[in-house]
Amino acid sequence: MRTLRILGVILLVFVSLAAPALSQNETTPVETTTVPTVTATTVAPTTAAPTAVATPGQFRVGPSVTLRPVIEVIETNQDGIVELFMNNPSLNDVTLNVDARVSVPSGIHVYGQSFGQGAGAGVVAGTFSVPPGTSRTIILVIKADKSARIGSHTIMFTGLYWPGDDKDHFQPLSLTYSVTVKEPSKNPESADISNPGSVPKGAETPKTPGFGAVLAIFGLLSIARLLSRKV
Repeated sequence: MRTLRILGVILLVFVSLAAPALSQNETTPVETTTVPTVTATTVAPTTAAPTAVATPGQFRVGPSVTLRPVIEVIETNQDGIVELFMNNPSLNDVTLNVDARVSVPSGIHVYGQSFGQGAGAGVVAGTFSVPPGTSRTIILVIKADKSARIGSHTIMFTGLYWPGDDKDHFQPLSLTYSVTVKEPSKNPESADISNPGSVPKGAETPKTPGFGAVLAIFGLLSIARLLSRKV
């Protein structure tokens, strides 16, 4: 019995010593909160595309001035024919003005609507106006007299074009055209076309003074004569 008591006391002491140790090792679960991950994004500012705005008096869209060969061989009953085409797009608000000059070699003659003889020999010049949204096709008739060399000849088209009255914004023109002379023309001194059937429809052809113009010239000469007699 005594031995059992001693064992009981020892067991009681052991339990009393172990209890604080167990309470010290206990851990209380801690509630954790997961913080959501935030990713920073940078939004680029929206930039509007630049709008092309024409300065008043200038072209929004560039006009076109071109040459188109129609007949390139000159014979007795066939004149050379070339189209001078001018187009002013409808997006423009100003008139296209063209100052064109044609230089021809010796023995070659050029006739065209609104073209007149220039100051220098072998040069004809003309000025044209093309409103917005319209186009003009000028027919140039090329002839050869007996002094013209048989073979190929180069004709130079030069000049300027500009918007409306703003001549400071002019652009240069430089075009070339070749014709072949096989025979002299039958009427090199006349603007009448030897082969009118070859002229495209709607084109402006050269015109010679009609009967009314001849009467007007005769009237002016008569008035000048009467005035000279009075003096």
